Amino acid sequence: MKDQLGEWFLAKDDPPSLASAAQTTVAVMVSYLIGRLFRLPEAYWAPIATLIVLQSTLQAALPVFVRYFAGTAAGAALGAVMDTYLRGNTWAFGLAVFTIGLLCAALRIDRSAYRYASITLAIVLLPSRSTSARLIAFHRFFEVSIGLTVGLALVALWPRLGLVATAKGIHEADNSK
Repeated sequence: MKDQLGEWFLAKDDPPSLASAAQTTVAVMVSYLIGRLFRLPEAYWAPIATLIVLQSTLQAALPVFVRYFAGTAAGAALGAVMDTYLRGNTWAFGLAVFTIGLLCAALRIDRSAYRYASITLAIVLLPSRSTSARLIAFHRFFEVSIGLTVGLALVALWPRLGLVATAKGIHEADNSK
């Protein structure tokens, strides 16, 4: 069991590096500052979304981006609708999670998009707030969209900045090839 835990936890092929730490820091700070620029009440969701979408390559990040974006949009939209008709009803939350699950199953949508939709539903519908869930749904979608976009953009642009991430740190890319 101990060996298996080590296999799950210790990086062998893609350990963290100075470059990945720098990329992550730039991405989360930019997304948070943009969220604050728009005066979003819970701008911290932007860097959280950025952290979810950050991957080592654009090819790896794009599917995560699409699933998280679609799931957040669906969860925010259904959350706003449920709040309009069944405000504050605990059973409505359960019904909404089940409804999103049925819709995702019928459309053969990836389970991670379903999880993101359900997470958004929980954030929109469950907390007691003085603000309407419809406004919370709009804010959450906007905050997450900022974070996802910044994360994806940085994954796409980072190599073009002339930097290459390696296990030993940041090195200048050899663009003469």
